[in-house]
Amino acid sequence: MKNLILIAILLLLLSCEKLDPSQQVGHIAGYWAIESVTMPDGSKKEFSISTTIDFFEVVADSGIRKKVTPKLDGSYLTNDVTEKFRFKVEKDSLRMYYETPFDTWEETVLKADDSILKVKNRDHKIYTYKRFNTFKVIE
Repeated sequence: MKNLILIAILLLLLSCEKLDPSQQVGHIAGYWAIESVTMPDGSKKEFSISTTIDFFEVVADSGIRKKVTPKLDGSYLTNDVTEKFRFKVEKDSLRMYYETPFDTWEETVLKADDSILKVKNRDHKIYTYKRFNTFKVIE
């Protein structure tokens, strides 16, 4: 019985351990489809289908973000519009600092793993993305 209690306490302590925010960087690269946006008042807008996908390319502590449109053959349509960003860990959170010729802004990464990307923008909107898999045409 004592062993069971010790194991339970150990599991509880390990589950409360905060992950290093810089470890999230490795999960951000790739194609992401928007799933939902949660507004500051708590209301939520769901996106069952999206015609554009966000593509993130990451190199070390910086990268680019592009909007792309998936095609049925597995390729993507894109334009020359890119948003450059850099990563920085601040206040125990991973931040993405964007810069374009027209604006600068920051987003806080709330969660980034193999299947979910969740970021909070300067308007306190929370964007939830799911990893996008290319279309597969059945022949």
